[in-house]
Amino acid sequence: MSRQPVVFGVESSCDETGFGIVSEGKLLGQGLASSASQHAAFGGVVPELAARAHLDAAVPTLHLALADAGVELSDITHVAATSGPGLATAVHVGLASAKAIAWSLGVPLYGVHHLAGHAAADTLDHGPLPERSITLIVSGGHTSILKVTDLVRDPIVHLGDTLDDAAGEAFDKVSRLLGLGYPGGPVVSRAAATGDPGAFSFPRALMKGSDPRYTFSFSGLKTSVARTVETLERKGEAVPVADIAASFQDAVVEVLVAKALRACRDENIDTLVIVGGVAANARLREVAALRCAEAGIELRVPRPSLCTDNGAMIAAVGDLLVRSGAEPSGLAISADPSAVLHGAQLPLEL
Repeated sequence: MSRQPVVFGVESSCDETGFGIVSEGKLLGQGLASSASQHAAFGGVVPELAARAHLDAAVPTLHLALADAGVELSDITHVAATSGPGLATAVHVGLASAKAIAWSLGVPLYGVHHLAGHAAADTLDHGPLPERSITLIVSGGHTSILKVTDLVRDPIVHLGDTLDDAAGEAFDKVSRLLGLGYPGGPVVSRAAATGDPGAFSFPRALMKGSDPRYTFSFSGLKTSVARTVETLERKGEAVPVADIAASFQDAVVEVLVAKALRACRDENIDTLVIVGGVAANARLREVAALRCAEAGIELRVPRPSLCTDNGAMIAAVGDLLVRSGAEPSGLAISADPSAVLHGAQLPLEL
């Protein structure tokens, strides 16, 4: 009798060291370490600092994940790891760790696309994805609308991406402008909670009928916030941080939700999945829930702890690949820091 698959997932694409353990679609446990505080003084992630932090955190976080899941390392039957995209040095550390674990245990290794991991995270909360869904990925490095059928068997179709700043990147930049710190998403959201979202009229880019239907651009919005702050400071006036934060946040949220629902209507799909770090934003979740209810669209958003980068989402993809009968990537797979999303599993490159 074959053993029930127990998949160990490794995520290290940016500043989180994540290990997760999934079996038959269920999250058994995970461990997570973040080096965000080390990057705060620089206002963004420093790749070499992130890589060293992954090295330091790997073994302790591994033990955390095993203890949380209540399993032994010898119980692991398969390993999955982010092999791209991400910061080159950071991805290499996690992938090397995954290779070491897979080799030592003599178990198969799967190379996983980071963004597919975000999509799979929702299955850990809400079960299998429907046959067809629209997935909105919003994070520090990516803002994309995808058409998803079978996540691990079928090609993933890009309907639209951002032309410049990702939504999370825009939050980080506006946070610096307002002196709120890093990472920007949580602190801007907290500041916005007491602000007036109608206080400032910031632009909603690419929303005209002649504009690309699913393409995003947040660079102009960030510039508009910067000019507003500069003008107020030049006049010697106090900068209303909460009002600017709320007005900026609503500009981002409005565009994200409008374009995602447009894709649902155009593709005649009645399920919208929102994932990625920005999906933890309370205002985005609130507006998306309201608009989806009005449109008769089912909304799926994982719990906030599964929105940010984590090893559980990578293990979830690995678990789906194992159960689909996919061939392992093998120990020869290389990191691909600029990998384009065509499918959940990255191909073996020789």
